[in-house]
Amino acid sequence: MAAENTTGTTPGSTGAVDVGAARAALREVPNDPGAPKPDPILVGSGLVRRFGGLKAVDVGHIEIQRGVITALIGPNGAGKTTLFNLLTGFDEPDEGDWSFNGSSLRKVASYKVARMGMVRTFQLTKVLAKLTVIENMRLGATGQKGERFWSAVFPSIWRKQEDENTVRADALLDRFLLAKKREDFAGSLSGGQRKLLEMARALMVDPEMIMLDEPMAGVNPALKQSLLGHVKSLRDEGRTVLFVEHDMDMVRDISDWVIVMAQGSIVAEGTPDAVMADPRVIDAYLGAHHDTDLSELDEEKIEAEAMAELEGKDKP
Repeated sequence: MAAENTTGTTPGSTGAVDVGAARAALREVPNDPGAPKPDPILVGSGLVRRFGGLKAVDVGHIEIQRGVITALIGPNGAGKTTLFNLLTGFDEPDEGDWSFNGSSLRKVASYKVARMGMVRTFQLTKVLAKLTVIENMRLGATGQKGERFWSAVFPSIWRKQEDENTVRADALLDRFLLAKKREDFAGSLSGGQRKLLEMARALMVDPEMIMLDEPMAGVNPALKQSLLGHVKSLRDEGRTVLFVEHDMDMVRDISDWVIVMAQGSIVAEGTPDAVMADPRVIDAYLGAHHDTDLSELDEEKIEAEAMAELEGKDKP
């Protein structure tokens, strides 16, 4: 695992990111839903996605701070993955606008979003099972000359670029402890190894921002610590990380900021400690009044309502 740096260099046009400063800047951000950030890399406003009569996402405003790790949490069905799909171009909202590095992403295809520097992984890994691990890695590189019809028949045009991509892929496989699996079919990897491969392949794009959808889902304990270290190293390099996760220990361990969704909306956000103690978050996970003294809820009124309901059922 990489040592934590106070500065890191984010690939792309934005230049260096002072990771320490980015994290420190969050201390001044209020713990309110949709709170503005000092240096947001991703911004969304008025995002709504409906499925029939169900409003799966209804986010008034969301900002993701550059150069830090942000966790997106919430109970099952809160709309987290749907929001991920909207932000990365895998789905289109019914309403709203969103931008990456100040550029609108409306009507931008998912592969173009990746080329702009924002890539994602999936809760269910999307490796190509019948290709080898190294072939999966090569496919992650963008702008490959050999993919063009007119140049594909002339190896002299694309061979050097493919060799460079292979060198970069091998370096990433070594970093993610997958070098020994280089020539194995991706379908033969364990669930945790597929997660590692997907994360490594995402880095072939050299992205500024990486979005991880439940990176720990289906991963055995032996690989969890390795994955945690890799996620932290992404931030230490100056990249921005947004991830969905249900493991609260992991959220508390690695995240700098936490955004909480419930019933499609953002109900709270803040530092991990502040969010874990927020009554709105406790209610979202456990239900309202779960820890309230019953005497405070007017026991007589509750008893009267219950008796009235029972009497109504007894009437013919």
